[in-house]
Amino acid sequence: MGANNQTKDQPNLPSDHQQLAKKPKIVLTGGGTAGHVSPNLALLSSLNADGWEVVYIGSNHGIEKQLVAEVGIPYHGISSGKLRRYFSWQNFIDPFKVIKGIFDAYFAIAKIKPQAVFSKGGFVTVPVIFASWLQRIPVIIHESDFSSGLANRLSIPFATKVCVTFPETAKHLAKYALKVIHTGLPIRPDILQGNRERGRELCGFNADAPVLFVVGGSTGSAKINQSIRAVLAELTQKYQVVHACGKGNLDINLKSNPRYQQFEYLGTELADILAIADVVVSRSGANAVFEFLTLRKPNLLIPLSKLSSRGDQILNAKSFQARGYSAVLLEEDLTSESLLKAIADLDQRRDEYIQNMNQSEDANAIAQIVKIIKSVAKPHS
Repeated sequence: MGANNQTKDQPNLPSDHQQLAKKPKIVLTGGGTAGHVSPNLALLSSLNADGWEVVYIGSNHGIEKQLVAEVGIPYHGISSGKLRRYFSWQNFIDPFKVIKGIFDAYFAIAKIKPQAVFSKGGFVTVPVIFASWLQRIPVIIHESDFSSGLANRLSIPFATKVCVTFPETAKHLAKYALKVIHTGLPIRPDILQGNRERGRELCGFNADAPVLFVVGGSTGSAKINQSIRAVLAELTQKYQVVHACGKGNLDINLKSNPRYQQFEYLGTELADILAIADVVVSRSGANAVFEFLTLRKPNLLIPLSKLSSRGDQILNAKSFQARGYSAVLLEEDLTSESLLKAIADLDQRRDEYIQNMNQSEDANAIAQIVKIIKSVAKPHS
């Protein structure tokens, strides 16, 4: 009888299906480039650990569809146009794609019923943000670049909060000061799990000499490749050099050098290579520089010049230089002599750079962003 009373007094426990149904939902959106997707994916582990059900909205045919499929979360594709600032016949068609995208996004949001939307940028996010605003769903935007991209500039008025990667960016968004929070850039957790032994084995290196890691971005840099190889004899007197040189840029004449290892591209191996790196020479894309910051890797940044970009990498590099995280060598000043001197100076001040990076709060971007999401999310019934 006591057992029956105990059963009677206990509340009915929900089934696993009911518990899943009661999880708060969040929509992640962003696309067009991998840079607009990978920071979203970096949030997954923390969101899942916090009990969120994650759904992704992206374009029907963008790179984001493939990248999201690899991690196995639900995906809703919508129509997406591009807001060009130059003449193209597509400019006459794309407004209709954007309008259709708004309807697609509206019905997707109505079906998903999320408590919050997190947007990483790219043109596909504009319809998602507008549709969410119409349904009073809180929207958090994240801006990776020093200066806001066009899609984010159009979307900020409809956002609840705006997270920025660089503290200087907040000054350019003074009109929206109450919305803007400096968080840094979310970095995927697997980059923290590199293994030094695997890295050395991959390169054929030993533990007796320091390692210099050279990378010119995902496609390599002809200018950096040429400059590094011109001083390779001097560099390998002190360093073991591992060089991500880009597709089609391997130099077969250097394959016999035991203190130099070159790769066209580094995928999952990147974490292991970064684990063995003592100093780094790199371009200054936002994802790269924040990976170095997170891992506390002293780095020399050689940003793309304004001749081949709109200058974002220069702004990124100068911001990190001003905060004492990075040394900077402009491409216009890049010579064999200046490169050797800059690397030597970086190595000599290595401890100083690490100490400065240790004082940064940017490495806690994921925790900060998840906290912001929770603070603005619509109450879950």
